[in-house]
Amino acid sequence: MFNNWLRTNKVAMWLLTFIRVYIGYEWMTAGWGKLTGGFEAGGFLQGAIAKAAGDHPAVQGWWAAFLEHAALPGVKLFNFIIPLGEFLVGVGLILGTFTTFAALMGLVMNAAFLFSGTVSTNAQMLLLEVLIIVAAANAGKIGLDRWVLPYLRGLWNKMTHRDPEPKAPTTHLKKRTA
Repeated sequence: MFNNWLRTNKVAMWLLTFIRVYIGYEWMTAGWGKLTGGFEAGGFLQGAIAKAAGDHPAVQGWWAAFLEHAALPGVKLFNFIIPLGEFLVGVGLILGTFTTFAALMGLVMNAAFLFSGTVSTNAQMLLLEVLIIVAAANAGKIGLDRWVLPYLRGLWNKMTHRDPEPKAPTTHLKKRTA
């Protein structure tokens, strides 16, 4: 019932627009600050790895192993991908373009930050992103998705030779008369 309300209700559409723009602004400004002010993920990664030690680690061992053996050696890639990803997620959410995908990518980044032992606003943003993802297209109706998604569906249907609106079958048989 709540899921249906999120996906179809006009009040939900307006509420989701407010949430979407708020989260988008948070992501965009965080990404822009990192893009223009420089960003080095190495210290963050090392701090997260260090949080995996002790009796009650804030970071799980499997995640620390990923950070140590994959993320830290590829820190230059993460130094580029994280700020750009944050900025693009923000722009997508603010404009309402590929809204569900943008929220999903934001959720993935928030989960990675949470796995790394950083709470901050990540848990709150993750929950709000779940609402946007569950709402699907209704979250982007007051945005560019209103026009972008139908256009892309039309292109897809042309490429795959699908008729978007199935027509009633026609028969070519002549009516017999006695």
